[in-house]
Amino acid sequence: MPHRVVDFLRSSANTLEFQVSTFTKSGKTSRRRESPTGAARVARHGSTERVALASSEEEDSSTSNTTPPRSMSPLLRSSDSSDSAHTTSTTSSTNTSKEVVSAKDHHHHKEKDHHHHHRISFPGMHFGRSSKDVHANAPASLDWKLESPPIVLYNDPETSTGALVSGQIFLNIKEDHDLLEVEFINATLKIHVTQKRPFTHHCHDCTHQYTEIKKWQFLDHPLVLAKGQHSFPFSVLLDGHLPASMDGPLASIAYEFKVEALPKVNGTLQPAIKFEKILDVKRSLASSEVPHHSIRVFPPTNIKANVHYPHHIHPTGTNTLQIRLDGIARLNPKAGTMEYWKLKKLTWRLEEISKSLAPACEKHAPKLPVPPTPAEGSDAQPQPPKGLPRTETRIIGEKTIFSGWKSSYSSATDSHIELELDYFLSKSHSSPAVCDTRWTHPGTSTSQEVSHQLMVEMVVSQEWAPVGKPNLVTHTGVGRILRMHFSSILTERGGIGISWDNEAPPIYQDVPESPPAYSELMMGGESMDGVVETLMLPSGLGSGRSSAVSSRAPSRRGSAEMQRR
Repeated sequence: MPHRVVDFLRSSANTLEFQVSTFTKSGKTSRRRESPTGAARVARHGSTERVALASSEEEDSSTSNTTPPRSMSPLLRSSDSSDSAHTTSTTSSTNTSKEVVSAKDHHHHKEKDHHHHHRISFPGMHFGRSSKDVHANAPASLDWKLESPPIVLYNDPETSTGALVSGQIFLNIKEDHDLLEVEFINATLKIHVTQKRPFTHHCHDCTHQYTEIKKWQFLDHPLVLAKGQHSFPFSVLLDGHLPASMDGPLASIAYEFKVEALPKVNGTLQPAIKFEKILDVKRSLASSEVPHHSIRVFPPTNIKANVHYPHHIHPTGTNTLQIRLDGIARLNPKAGTMEYWKLKKLTWRLEEISKSLAPACEKHAPKLPVPPTPAEGSDAQPQPPKGLPRTETRIIGEKTIFSGWKSSYSSATDSHIELELDYFLSKSHSSPAVCDTRWTHPGTSTSQEVSHQLMVEMVVSQEWAPVGKPNLVTHTGVGRILRMHFSSILTERGGIGISWDNEAPPIYQDVPESPPAYSELMMGGESMDGVVETLMLPSGLGSGRSSAVSSRAPSRRGSAEMQRR
């Protein structure tokens, strides 16, 4: 009997080990089939570790449960003790099998949850509804229509009268609501300056500056409106000193027009209905029809350049540059030679210089550098800086030419080079060129300045030849670089529009006096009583004869006037 107990314990232990090994192998095979991606492989490694841990724990438990029966000797135990040992071993093996099965079910459940649930949840965070959902479910919508011409500020900021902006705002109430109560409808127009190189990065106040131009309140009190379209007119006069819209490398200026309406449905306030648009404001400066004339001298040579170029240029189109070089030949009577300067290469380049003052907000103002202390005895007080200056120069147009000019070397006094070229703004830049701007907002440290200049660079080489033999040219190896800079103003085209004050109709005070009377105009102020004859008809005559007499009277008067002439 004891040998049967020992065999049973051995078989139960072998069966347990076989079940654990089989479970581990089947788990690996199933995971290899179900996890082709890297995330599944990570899950496979984690699940394998858990299976190995569970199998090791089961083996430990089975070892602890089966160790006392293995320590019993068959020679010292009786049949009763063997029966009790058989019962104990059977119970332990049954419990171990249940634990393995429960561990398997638990692992399968975990693996299933891992493979079928990939959503990350944040129970403590509530993002709310998106703006699209809010506007889609809103009981009304906002729209607008500009009735004024394109917004153009004519002339420079000192003499410009501004631009007039007018239009209408439309509140469209949907068909689902017969009546809709609106608490308010407000609109604002602001100048938004965005610093692209702010005083402090990741600071909203250092990066964005707002200036309110005007604010409208279309409703004095809550109003109930019927379904359909309701219009609210608005108008504003933009002052002439305001800047034009721009998007430069250091800063951008935008005119933001925002409308907000707050509806109420069944006594409950709904999300505000918002409407935003950007106004494109331009500036146009009057340009002269006569090109600007400039003379440049390049010592130690005798070369003199006469340049004709337009002072105002436009973002679109081409501009003409005319250059004449004189003094390019010199006679050397001792050597009997003629020295020439010949043009080899010409490069023109349009440069845009941007300057900006990045203001500091109240939080970062103490970080500004301390101004230098004035000299002793001076009354000047150190002015605290308001921001950090930023400067950047970029090329908005460039070209190099090696031919295309006319040269004449007939004599030392009549030698010259003439050329005419077209220069323009390049269209390959990611951001468009910015028109000339100079604006400092009063009361703040926001300052923007954009200017342009045309750079012309010419490379000339010196050569000599015997007098009367210009074909026998010899290079001297001497060269010069002639560089010229011309200030240019980049502005928008005015088109056919004119300033708003010139479009206004005449007012009452501008109406001239009434024209003079007919008698005063013909007789020079004298009375016409003696000139006009009064026709008296007898009382018995009919109307037909009176009309005939009246018709003959002007003819007689006309014949008398002809005789006088």
